[in-house]
Amino acid sequence: MKEEQPNKYGDIINLPRPASKRHPPMPLAKRAAQFSPFAALTGYEDAVRESARITLPPPNLADDEQELLDRSLQQVMAAPSPQAVLTYFLADAYKDGGRYVTRTAVIKRLDSVHQQLLLEDGTHIDLSHIVRIQPA
Repeated sequence: MKEEQPNKYGDIINLPRPASKRHPPMPLAKRAAQFSPFAALTGYEDAVRESARITLPPPNLADDEQELLDRSLQQVMAAPSPQAVLTYFLADAYKDGGRYVTRTAVIKRLDSVHQQLLLEDGTHIDLSHIVRIQPA
């Protein structure tokens, strides 16, 4: 038969947990935070956020819509100081697609060789990316 051995920690097993007189106990929220997982994959959250960002496709206008845009552009360019409200497609630098921007701008000139509008602030806009032109 097995003899009962006295419990090794019998003298301290039922004592209350000691508390520091100098340091208050750590709040549970902070205590849990020290055991939270670390970011093992740096940049992963940014990559997920970037892939979730929505971009729109470039415009694909019908012939009659393109003719209306050409007429509107001719009307704006006939003014002494051509100023227009332009809505155009701006391609995204990082992924396929882009977004549509609406802004009021003064048109410096129409570059028919490169099929672009040159604005007074130096911006070049491809004519194929413009979806709406209105005189300002």
